[in-house]
Amino acid sequence: MARERVTIAPPADDPERARAVVERARRRGFRSFVVPAGSQTSFEPEEEVLRRDGDRILRPTEGAPPIPVVRVGSATELERALRAAGTGGTLAIEWSGDRVIPLENAIAASDRRFELWVYAGTPDEVPAALGALEHGANRVLVEVGSPSEVDTLEGVVDGPLPSGLEWRSVTVTEIHAVGVGDRIIVDTTSLLKPSEGLLVGSAAAFLFHVASEAVGSTFSRPRPFRVNAGAAHSYVLMADGSTRYLSELGPGDAVLAVEPRGPARSVRVGRIKIERRPLTVVVIEDEGERRTVFLQEAETVRLSTEAGRVATTDLEPGAKAFGVRLPAARHLGRAITETIEER
Repeated sequence: MARERVTIAPPADDPERARAVVERARRRGFRSFVVPAGSQTSFEPEEEVLRRDGDRILRPTEGAPPIPVVRVGSATELERALRAAGTGGTLAIEWSGDRVIPLENAIAASDRRFELWVYAGTPDEVPAALGALEHGANRVLVEVGSPSEVDTLEGVVDGPLPSGLEWRSVTVTEIHAVGVGDRIIVDTTSLLKPSEGLLVGSAAAFLFHVASEAVGSTFSRPRPFRVNAGAAHSYVLMADGSTRYLSELGPGDAVLAVEPRGPARSVRVGRIKIERRPLTVVVIEDEGERRTVFLQEAETVRLSTEAGRVATTDLEPGAKAFGVRLPAARHLGRAITETIEER
């Protein structure tokens, strides 16, 4: 997961600001830091603390060899640094010029012989460092000058995905037209499999699996980046385990793309389309509670069921639909302990 490959370097010349950065980072789920060798900043026992001593990084593990830090600003300097890196070791690079193409060259040349760490000057540089040639650097050490930059960093990296999703197979009891409404299409910056989709529903307690449009229809081509997700009021499960209303999604947001009872991944929203379309409501009962999802009535809009992905135009009562049960009570999308009823 991307966040586990990020190490935060708080300000070295301002102890108060450094403490503020560490505290904000801690609240945002970051657990790895690199500080000057003589830093007095306090850390928690479970946090990883690396110490920078000149041109080397000292690890907290007793007996671990220091990691050399090499400043690279030319092809010659990069070649020299890569030749010096030993098999099975670690090399940290600070860029003094171009950084994206040199990093791709370094990843290709390392061929996984050693771990490659790189410094990023700002949080905005981190995604490119993590994603170069699909694999990215093993570790990115990013300079963070203020608590607000921690928030920026959180927005550009992925955190831990929700674990232990409680999948259910539930019987559709009703399906009928409900007139025209605003439906939301979510176009992602990733290509989705036919079996992947988003978790959407009218109540956070139960979200239905709405499949991608990776399979077309007689009159439309496949759009493997798209999920025709549902009505504007619906909840959608985000990549960090929170929920959000479909109407609130915007470019760059990380949503959870998942297969029923299968793997999940974080994908980014590239575009949202809101249009007035005929809607149909799908109704199920889960442990005595009536749960619904409002979807466009169209051949390309499919709900995942035990019989496969079924279009809303073909879905009938008795179908066994896949969905996920979640804590019902939410505050700003985060699960909380509270008495709540959603109808």
